[in-house]
Amino acid sequence: MTDLRKRKCKPCEGGIPPMTSEEARELQKEVPAWEVIDDGQGLRRIFTFANHYEVMAFVNGVAWISHREDHHPHQNLGYSRCELMYTTHAVEGLTENDFICAAKVDALLD
Repeated sequence: MTDLRKRKCKPCEGGIPPMTSEEARELQKEVPAWEVIDDGQGLRRIFTFANHYEVMAFVNGVAWISHREDHHPHQNLGYSRCELMYTTHAVEGLTENDFICAAKVDALLD
């Protein structure tokens, strides 16, 4: 296993294939709370919190990670929940960048 939290996202402008489903499932073991969805097209996790203030504090932490890594998730917010989904649009599937960001988001809650 690698320590995804210590890695840095690499710029991706396409031209490479997305991860295979098998590769995605292997890396998913390092972020077990996340779910590989749509046959390897996305990586999703739903977070729940006590209130809206906690959701927004979490979202601000995710925004900082997104800014630093230049890799941004889809977000769906509610009063006490936040759904994040990573995918790499340039390759129309998953890359290591998605898993790096997922691991860094998990670190916000450790």
